[in-house]
Amino acid sequence: MASKASFRTDGDTLLLAGVIDRAAVVALWPQLARGLGPVRQLDLQAVERIDSAGLALLGELAARLRAQGDGNVSGAPAGLDELCAAYRLSPSLDFNASSAGS
Repeated sequence: MASKASFRTDGDTLLLAGVIDRAAVVALWPQLARGLGPVRQLDLQAVERIDSAGLALLGELAARLRAQGDGNVSGAPAGLDELCAAYRLSPSLDFNASSAGS
């Protein structure tokens, strides 16, 4: 059985944990959309794996952090590298325009 997704903040870091899939995104998004407060970093080290819906959530969170001038992402759960390559995202979950034409 997949572990339930959760999040918490520790100082300026948003820590996500568990499996970030479509079901988790539906549960987490309303809470995360209310505001991230003073968050400057995403920590994915406790995330077991993600799917494309999870990647969309992470991309949105990273974009919000970049809009504030921050956006460091640490950790690489199972599936992240493959999804980032498929959607041409950089390790910071930003669109990698230089690879769009390849």
